Amino acid sequence: MLISKGIQMLELDFEGVMIHPVLIWDEKTAVLIDSGFPGQYDDLCLALEKIGVPISQLKAVILTHQDVDHIGCLPKILQECGTGVRIYAHELDKPYIEGHLPLLKDDHLEHPPKGKIDETVTDGQELPFCGGIRVIHTPGHTPGHISLYLMRSKTLIAGDSMYSVNGQLGGIHVPTTLDIEAARFSLKKYLALDISSVICYHGGLSDMHIKEQISRLI
Repeated sequence: MLISKGIQMLELDFEGVMIHPVLIWDEKTAVLIDSGFPGQYDDLCLALEKIGVPISQLKAVILTHQDVDHIGCLPKILQECGTGVRIYAHELDKPYIEGHLPLLKDDHLEHPPKGKIDETVTDGQELPFCGGIRVIHTPGHTPGHISLYLMRSKTLIAGDSMYSVNGQLGGIHVPTTLDIEAARFSLKKYLALDISSVICYHGGLSDMHIKEQISRLI
């Protein structure tokens, strides 16, 4: 689904579970936000090819957090793209993504996906991609969870800080959130932003009365 010029919300089906990585691109670069479940690499490649941006053109992958459905294709992306792609994540989730510590919610996995983080990001940092991407540290779901504000289009990529159902924000997904109080505090950060639309990894797009919806959730 095309959200705005150069912003595509992907729709990948994993055993009946729909997830929504996001591709952002312009004439200079292509950035993937989150990478899907393990085993979805071919589906991811096909989705990107349909947009006209083959995975070989990726210059950056930004991981909102360490959960397996977000980092699943990272090893394959690194294998195929090599040093041509740089990986970004928050420092608090870095050791889990790199495999130095077991994933907080998937520590039962014998061979979890992992990959080297090239650059760690901090709250308020602005990444110089596609008109500017502001990093918002939104802990709660995991300690290093981040959301991303696309400054040109006023689009919020919420990761798993919220979910949506049929275009309506559903708030925090309590069963998979490690620190509910931190997650609630993180939602308050969104009120300072001028948001036109929200992309939730689970549930997809919400683009009506965003500030009112978030205020109600808080």
